[in-house]
Amino acid sequence: MERGKSSNVDRIHGAGWAGMIGPALFVVVVTVEGWFRPDYNPVTQFISELSLGSRGWVQIINFIVLGMLLLLFAYGVAAEFKNGKASKSGPIILGVIGILVFLSGPFVMDPANLPFEQMSWHGILHQLFGAFAFLLMPISCLVFWRRFRSDPNWRLLQHWTLLAGIVTMGAVVLLRVGVTPPAPPSLLNQWIGLIQRIALVTFLVWIFTFALHLLRIRR
Repeated sequence: MERGKSSNVDRIHGAGWAGMIGPALFVVVVTVEGWFRPDYNPVTQFISELSLGSRGWVQIINFIVLGMLLLLFAYGVAAEFKNGKASKSGPIILGVIGILVFLSGPFVMDPANLPFEQMSWHGILHQLFGAFAFLLMPISCLVFWRRFRSDPNWRLLQHWTLLAGIVTMGAVVLLRVGVTPPAPPSLLNQWIGLIQRIALVTFLVWIFTFALHLLRIRR
């Protein structure tokens, strides 16, 4: 029994570290890569466009690593929430997001100005993976918010989790309704890179704080 309990604690600790390292590493790599590319504009271009060109392998690996660490985080979260609200749906949604992020690496996007009829199969798949991942991000926040507000151990994160869900959802809606390249320039698509970053970075910061609190509880 003690061995099983120790294994479960190790699983949760590993998940906590994965949930902190993955988001932090991803944001750092994206930021540095954007700085070192003179033809790249983070305000008007998608993060996935860093996967293009001779240095594209860096961002491809970045997606893969984040996806793997999110899966590990989801695995540990399932061990923490064995019953009650979000015990089933929460870890599953996090795991699906991890898989979608992982697949966004090898299935590289096409250049943003490429018409749809000329897009490659992997570029189309990349868009589908990204669309579903961004759709699930605010949903995951709201699913865990229901748990956090009723769980004394997690009540500290309830307001931040709700805020993260609302901000992420708003940014995702703008991504969906905004006119994106290769359509003619519009008010929204001139800020499409920034809007995407607001959605993704907000979600990743939430994952980081989620993981940090998980470690604090288990310590």
